[in-house]
Amino acid sequence: MRIARTLYSLLAWAAQPLLKRKLRRRAQAEPGYAEAVPERFGYYHPDNLGRDGAGQWVWVHAVSLGETRAAALLLDTLRTHLPQLRLLLTHSTATGRAEGRKLLLPGDVQVWLPWDTPAAVQRFLQQFQPLVGVLMETEVWPNLVAGCQQAGVPLVLANARLNAKSFTGAQRWAALSRAAYAGLTAVLAQTTQDAERLRHLGAPQPSVLGNLKFDVQPDPALLALGASWRSASRRPVLLLASSREGEEAMWLEAWRNTPLARQVQWLIVPRHPQRFDAVAQLLTEAGLRVARRSQWGERLPPHDVDVWLGDSLGEMPLYYASAHAALLGASFAPLGGQNLIEAAACACPIVVGPHTFNFNLAAEQACACGAALRAGDMPDAVNLALDWLHRSATLEAARHAALAFAQAHRGAAQAQAQAIVRVMLEKKYSSE
Repeated sequence: MRIARTLYSLLAWAAQPLLKRKLRRRAQAEPGYAEAVPERFGYYHPDNLGRDGAGQWVWVHAVSLGETRAAALLLDTLRTHLPQLRLLLTHSTATGRAEGRKLLLPGDVQVWLPWDTPAAVQRFLQQFQPLVGVLMETEVWPNLVAGCQQAGVPLVLANARLNAKSFTGAQRWAALSRAAYAGLTAVLAQTTQDAERLRHLGAPQPSVLGNLKFDVQPDPALLALGASWRSASRRPVLLLASSREGEEAMWLEAWRNTPLARQVQWLIVPRHPQRFDAVAQLLTEAGLRVARRSQWGERLPPHDVDVWLGDSLGEMPLYYASAHAALLGASFAPLGGQNLIEAAACACPIVVGPHTFNFNLAAEQACACGAALRAGDMPDAVNLALDWLHRSATLEAARHAALAFAQAHRGAAQAQAQAIVRVMLEKKYSSE
């Protein structure tokens, strides 16, 4: 295992020029990737960070947007248990970092997580000397874990998940992955399936504490605005939510071949902001009339268009509340599906595609209770959603089922926050 990590470290070190090149390319579409690039390699400016929090930081790593939103739910509860909490918040993507700024209080710090080389990890740990590390969902890196072990920093994998595909991949690299998972202090798994896979990879006995995303409380103002959009629309509203590359083209083909689909007001919200312009171009070049959310502001959306394009961040509750039903993005291409829990919390019934391995249990449970339907492909999904529109009593029952499904699984934030506090107390007592 030591030889495997040495080889991995050499490859990570050699890949640094490629990482810099990738960051420059990404920054052309998302300027956030050009921000504080030296932090990616473990160089943190002491003047604007200071060391007054050294040894006190509760470090939370949320790689991207979804993990940052889950971290927000956990942090709200952690702050009630630890009123003096000093937060060190790290990310790997520009969308995660932008979302994470909303979580900061005076005295908190936000930086990039360093590239996983021993030297960069060591610089990061020496700079901040965190009291505990909380990795959100999947972010287990060999050198990061090894560095924390050497520095005596306990690591908790919170809201942990591991789908079958990732489990198979981790098994192929068992010489690396087993040592990394075994080096965790605690694992707080979403489901029993996640816990079992993580245990097989060497993780310490995982606790099954549920999914933080069930604790989301949609912004009432956004829900009210969405309801006003839906009421004002002259046609029923269907949403393609958090779509990924290729899925808008699938939808477009289904729209062309389904006459009833043209009688609906469609709302399409791409998952990644760097694709907003490309999706708008795809739709307009196909002859569709498109209105972008960024262009109508506080007004009601226009009636004389085929598609509303949701080109904004942080407004998914608005989009779900405006729709009679939603098609779940990333589930029609083999990408594993996006989070359907937020849709359910907004009382929006969901049609999922064949690929939901990222949230398989949640998708199965939602389908079982009537909050969601499973489609074989995009045309099937469009037809299922249209059928819902023509059966108002069934659609209303699905709306109630979706909200009940979301509410029935709450409580993970409290349970996971308490587990993290226990880890911190155990470290304190062991060091006395």
